[in-house]
Formats: sequence, structure tokens, C-alpha cells
Amino acid sequence: MTEPVKPSRSLLNAAGKAIGDYAMIGEGDRVLLGLSGGKDSLSLLQVLLYLQRKAPVKFELAACTVDPGSPEFDPSPLKPYLAALGVPYFYEHQAIVAEAETRMRGDSFCAYCSRMRRGRLYRTARQHGYGVLALAQHLDDLAETFMMSAFFGGRLRTMRAHYRIDAGDLRVIRPLVYARERQTRDFAANAHLPVIDENCPACFAKPMQRYQMKLMLAEQERRHPNLFANLLTAMRPLMGEAVSKSVTSAP
Repeated sequence: MTEPVKPSRSLLNAAGKAIGDYAMIGEGDRVLLGLSGGKDSLSLLQVLLYLQRKAPVKFELAACTVDPGSPEFDPSPLKPYLAALGVPYFYEHQAIVAEAETRMRGDSFCAYCSRMRRGRLYRTARQHGYGVLALAQHLDDLAETFMMSAFFGGRLRTMRAHYRIDAGDLRVIRPLVYARERQTRDFAANAHLPVIDENCPACFAKPMQRYQMKLMLAEQERRHPNLFANLLTAMRPLMGEAVSKSVTSAP
């Protein structure tokens, strides 16, 4: 069996603080990780494996990959990798790319794909008795969503750190909401994690608003180093109710 890789201290600290601040994982929870095979979800896998061994709270962990049917996306290396780690693994295939051609109405493909994948993850969690779904969005993702919502939707919204879905039977957690993308990128590279590139032609055929927002935020951060700390402060009321009283400082 392959030993998990210990994440960097900064990544562990960011994830541990978010998990504690938002009471994401409790004793006996059964957590299903949405695993795309990208740097972020593979980094979160290692974070959760480390915490599973070291944290006083005991919880179960499994992973699920939803394959949207893009010819360029090959998640097959994940099965032996998860088996070597001893993590239960579920592979779900849904022809989301093909379905989008006839079913998508007034939505971007990326939003449609995300919604369909999420539904499949919910179904898998229910089928196998997992009450918590862990997703790997980080602070950069939240900031991009926040800015896009304000710029193009006229609303102040971002992803929530921890919430219960409308049906009431599942909780969604995002343990990396305090972590930066550069932390997962550096950890994945240094640990030689088996990152799978997501080369979906439907996503990359033309410039995306999210990618353009990422470039804009990177440029502004070069000029204003505290940009993401300030954005986190602005987004906190939108991220859900924190349990800890120590959520006044940015990472």
C-alpha cells in the first residue's frame, strides 16, 4: 500500500483552519471527495488522508470521479492510485458533453457541466451512505466567482464554505477556501502527484470569463499584495456562518 504524502505546512494550516472555523468534519462523518484528478482535488485528497490519520476526530473517506465523456479526459490512472492508497473509489461516467448539445439552455457549458457533475456526486454519496461531499475549490476560485458575479450578474455571491443542500440529506464542504491556488500547484508538483490534465475542447475553444478574471486578479495582486486577504474579508458574509470566533484574519 502506498503511503500518503504529507502536505506542506502552509496548506495543512489553511485547510485545518477552514475545517475548524466552519465545523466541516465531525466524529464519525463519512466524507466523499469529488476527485477530478486535477492538482486541487489530488491535494485535498492528501490533506484529508493526513488529517484522517492525525486528527482526533475520526472520519471515513472515499473518492468519486465523474467522467463527463470528453475524449481528452482520461481518469483511468486514478483507479490504481486510489487502490494503492487504500481509499474506496467510485467511477461514474455520464455523457455530459454530448447531452449539453441538446439539453443546455441559456447557460455556459462549464456551468452546465458543473451542475451535472454535482448531481452525479450527490447520487453516488446517497447510494453509498456518505453524508458529506468534499469539494476542492480554493480561495482563488471563490474570488473569481465573487468578481464574476458582481461584474456580469450584478450580484454579490460566491461559493459557500459549508452548507446543507436543499434536500437536507447531504452537507457540502470546501476545506481549501483559505488556501491559494499556488499552494496546491506547488504541493502537487513537489509531491509528484499524478495530476490529470482536463483538456476539454468545449471549455478551451474560446477564452472563458473565469480565465480572464484570473488574469485580471493576478495583475492586481502584483500591484496590491493584500488583494486576496481583502477579498476574503469582503466574502466572509457570503461564505456561510462560521462557528469559530477566530475568523478575523486572512491566510
